Amino acid sequence: MSRAVEESNRRLLRARDAMDRDYAEPLDVPTLARIAHVSEAHFIRTFRAAFGETPNRYLQRRRVERAMFLLRTTDRSVTDICMDVGFSSLGTFSRVFRDIVGEPPSVYRRRGPLPPVPTCFAMAWLRPSSFGEARRG
Repeated sequence: MSRAVEESNRRLLRARDAMDRDYAEPLDVPTLARIAHVSEAHFIRTFRAAFGETPNRYLQRRRVERAMFLLRTTDRSVTDICMDVGFSSLGTFSRVFRDIVGEPPSVYRRRGPLPPVPTCFAMAWLRPSSFGEARRG
């Protein structure tokens, strides 16, 4: 791997790490592109090539993953969880949640509490697959 490719990958990983860490913050493509030290268009193109989805979709999925955990482990309202994970609209949250998980947040919550397993296992097991999204298209 060339030095330039390695540096480009490192910059993309910095931006993805920022999304993983600060998913609840108002992150947008210009901010993430600045973290990666590239133009917005280049960032979107290279992020998708490297990770298989757009930066926006990746961030939405991370937020939904956190919401899934909160829905099953707390009694907080769906609206509070929506805002806590970084969505500013309950309607958008519900639509994105349904697109990724396959059911609305309220239906997902009715499954009850998570089984008593290590959190890392539960999070990995419950993590929505981006493969299914590609098939649904």
